[in-house]
Amino acid sequence: MSRAKNNPHAHRRHKKYLKAAKGNYGARRRLYRTARETVEKGWRYAYRDRRAKKRTMRRLWIVRINAAARELGMSYSTLMNNLEKTGIQLDRKMLAHLAATDPDGFAAVARSAADAG
Repeated sequence: MSRAKNNPHAHRRHKKYLKAAKGNYGARRRLYRTARETVEKGWRYAYRDRRAKKRTMRRLWIVRINAAARELGMSYSTLMNNLEKTGIQLDRKMLAHLAATDPDGFAAVARSAADAG
């Protein structure tokens, strides 16, 4: 039996990886095997970092809230505890946004939590 060299499926698969490897340097975008290794590793990093991004953003929000709370003379943990006790349901993302863009609004929220807590 003769060897089949004109496989449309393989050609499609190769084109898929080479298209995904656009923007890489040298052989990483031109040669199928190297391009496939690069693309698959990139996909693994993307999968991992979509989850890591959530952790990183939460850490950033906490740092921003803590900095704004300390300017008002209270710690992050005290502020969050008082917010919980008073039933103010603002998540960390919104609190960090308030702290960065509207310091007076953040101060009002923090004061109302401190007064009731």
